Amino acid sequence: MSVILETTKGDLTVDLFIKERPKTCLNFLKLCKMKRYNFNRFHHVERNFLCQTGDPTGTGRGGESIFGLLYGQQAKYYEAEQVPVLKHTKPGLLSMVNVGDNMLGSQFFITLGDNLDFLDKEHCVFGEVVEGHDALLNINEAICDENHIPYQDIRITHTVILDDPFPDPPGLEIPIHSPEPTKEMLDSGRIAADEDINDMEGKTAEEIEELIAEKEAKARATILEMVGDLPSVDAAPPENVLFVCKLNPVTTDDDLMIIFSRFGKIVNCEIIRDRQTMNSLQYAFIEFDNPKSCEDAYFKMDNVLIDDRRIHVDFSQSVSRLQWKGKGRGVEFVGGKAFDPNKEDYKVKDQPKREQSKRISSDDHPKRYGPQQRQRDFQPRDQYRGGREHREGRDGRDRREHREDRDGRDRREHREDRDRRDHREDRDRREHREDRDRREHRTDRSDIDNRGRRGGERDHREDRYNRDHREERHNRDHRHQSDRRERDHRERRRSPDRSHKQEDVSAQKRIRRSSSPKNSHRTK
Repeated sequence: MSVILETTKGDLTVDLFIKERPKTCLNFLKLCKMKRYNFNRFHHVERNFLCQTGDPTGTGRGGESIFGLLYGQQAKYYEAEQVPVLKHTKPGLLSMVNVGDNMLGSQFFITLGDNLDFLDKEHCVFGEVVEGHDALLNINEAICDENHIPYQDIRITHTVILDDPFPDPPGLEIPIHSPEPTKEMLDSGRIAADEDINDMEGKTAEEIEELIAEKEAKARATILEMVGDLPSVDAAPPENVLFVCKLNPVTTDDDLMIIFSRFGKIVNCEIIRDRQTMNSLQYAFIEFDNPKSCEDAYFKMDNVLIDDRRIHVDFSQSVSRLQWKGKGRGVEFVGGKAFDPNKEDYKVKDQPKREQSKRISSDDHPKRYGPQQRQRDFQPRDQYRGGREHREGRDGRDRREHREDRDGRDRREHREDRDRRDHREDRDRREHREDRDRREHRTDRSDIDNRGRRGGERDHREDRYNRDHREERHNRDHRHQSDRRERDHRERRRSPDRSHKQEDVSAQKRIRRSSSPKNSHRTK
């Protein structure tokens, strides 16, 4: 037999187990016929577990069976049927609520999860939902408080009996019209079932944007908690820690501590460095002893020039120092140790909790973390003079690099010109040699014809030998001259002073030679 339960989330079509639970089905059908379930709300909804209704008072402590309406308070409850055993194995099963001592009234629940075996021996299954599972899913997704009461009412608006195999008991008066709900029944203190929920109503555009951003941030935090990057959804970065970036690599921890200490006491100041080379990664975390000092430093130090660099200052968004204390117990901030994201041991281990939460004063910071920092020159120097010397050294280095680049370019151009000149000279010599060989060949052939064959060949071999010897000597002299010119040019480029000295020495030699007696005699 079937019954339709019309709810504010959709219609549910229920099939009853008449053969297995005749008494319970009789009770349920007659209560539906008496309109006792109209405007009853689902006062208890647990996601993926169950949703409970059937109490006209909406408290979970009311409701009576059809026998109580007919025979008085002594028959308010009736004994549950236990044979045969029907188990809570799937979603959509209807089961009467056991009020104690295996007694049943009017309250029932619908299962929303699988394999709820621990309910089998206590509650009585009498039907199942065959249509309207979408409405059941909507009920399952309802937003509830910590007591599992929905913030917006979910009510049974009407019940329709498709078939009733049981005759009406004597004395049962069936109403012609559905009764009007009482004021106590509708006044649940929750959002009405037919009320339109609009969170944006009456808010300005800025408030709406802020509300949307807050919801998106909470959704992202939920995802980060699911993947294990956040210890808790409510975890938030500390409000007394600043994040400083775009630092100069030469800036040290002591420099930042001295500069930012005018805003308040600094608990920890650490420039993040590479774990292997200990070179600065050009960003740091500065922890103050109170959020007010951190806020003042944020407004005053952003875009300030430190060591010829414009730094950027923002509030820290890191939660690496938040220690999760367990489910339901929140998190705590673990401070007092140098912050290094490359290491996993930033939490103080093997020490009492008192030592973990101990803060580091500004005086003890250099003693504890001095060995971890890069060595620096502690000689006193003027700030402006040091910056000027740094700039002058950088300008000088740039000029030297420019001069070296120019010299290298000149050397390349000179080498290319020399190669082109040598190639051209080789080509001219080869052409000249070929022309000469052709002329000599014609001359030798005419000489051989005039002289005897034997004597002509011997002279021809001697001439060819002499010619080859002269060409070899000429090529060797030419290579020596090219090498000497290249070596002289390289020496002049390498040390201009030496070339000037050699020119001075050669000039002095020419002067002495001209002033010698022989030259003077020649002059006369």
